[in-house]
Amino acid sequence: MSISDPVRLGVAGLGRGFMLTLPSLRVDPHVTLVACAAPREESRQAFLEEFGGNAHASIEALAADPAVEAVYIATPHQMHREHAEILAAGGKHILVEKPLAVSMEDADAIVEAARRAGVHLITGPSHSFDQTVLKAAEMIASGVYGEPRMVHATNYTDFLYRPRRPEELDTAQGGGVIFSQAVHQIDVVRLLMGKRAMQVVAMTGNWDPDRPTEGAYSALVSFEGGAFASLTYSGYAHYDSDVLMNGVSELGQPKPEGTYGKERRALQSVSTPEEEALMKSGRTYGAVDAPPPAPHSEHFGPIIVSCDRADLRLTPDGVEVWGDLEKSFVPTPADPSPRAPVLKALYNTVRGTGAPQQTDAWGRASLEICHAILQSADEGGFVTLEYQ
Repeated sequence: MSISDPVRLGVAGLGRGFMLTLPSLRVDPHVTLVACAAPREESRQAFLEEFGGNAHASIEALAADPAVEAVYIATPHQMHREHAEILAAGGKHILVEKPLAVSMEDADAIVEAARRAGVHLITGPSHSFDQTVLKAAEMIASGVYGEPRMVHATNYTDFLYRPRRPEELDTAQGGGVIFSQAVHQIDVVRLLMGKRAMQVVAMTGNWDPDRPTEGAYSALVSFEGGAFASLTYSGYAHYDSDVLMNGVSELGQPKPEGTYGKERRALQSVSTPEEEALMKSGRTYGAVDAPPPAPHSEHFGPIIVSCDRADLRLTPDGVEVWGDLEKSFVPTPADPSPRAPVLKALYNTVRGTGAPQQTDAWGRASLEICHAILQSADEGGFVTLEYQ
């Protein structure tokens, strides 16, 4: 095996998470898909028809597959610990979908399992790997604009009204917007700040008895040196903040006209949790195809970074620089592999040429802030962070 060879990648789970990364997995030169593990025979057969390789019915079989160097864990949040422990014991490097886990206990166990086995673990994909976020972080780190002092991150989506399995509406199992969506904003602002987070104060919204989990939050995170970030998210499907992102969706696609209210209307056709879960399974691999290559970079809503000498506004096409005396624009052209940065990070880590910031410890630190948001909202007041 040459250091230039792509990483031989297996995937655990062929559901929605896999579907969102599939356009990159199909074209990215840093990885080649060689195996999968999934419970549905239809999904496994579709994988074999497109990629060949090996299709397993269990994680244990995937962990024992000698053709696999690393595994992308794209299974539901509450399964991450069990699957990561099995794969680490099998000697596989791991790319685990955010969040790293649901509980801090499970996060600790994953970190320990990876270190005990001597394997690398990256937490992602998350929007901290977006091309524009990475470019903005590079610009801030250069020192040209002075210290980052404040970040505002806002996103309004229809997240809560997309088809969900019952556990996705149960906070204890990682449901709602905190574990699935807040972790994106947390990863982004931590990367942009480049400093240690200190405390969190927050409030959450749980406003629909038919969707009994957090659908909104607003949090203030303090960082060392007096910097701070405000994070606001609503998944209640009214205002759509993509209008502030030049009409470009989270996945970098132009938003078609006439789609407002689409997800709420679709839910009106189902009357039981089983029917809704079946509707979601219709969006998994083997049932529908992945979206076409996107003309813009992926994003996670409006983000503005205030530095000493400029405000930086992140867009789907680059970074606007609002300086003391003039404005400029630093483009970030869309990559044919929209999630190239995370796949390149996996490649560099496995091949021993470097690792990203988003390691197992990073994922645990971001998860701690998720829990701090819930704790602060429940108890009131600031929550001091310990894992940063």
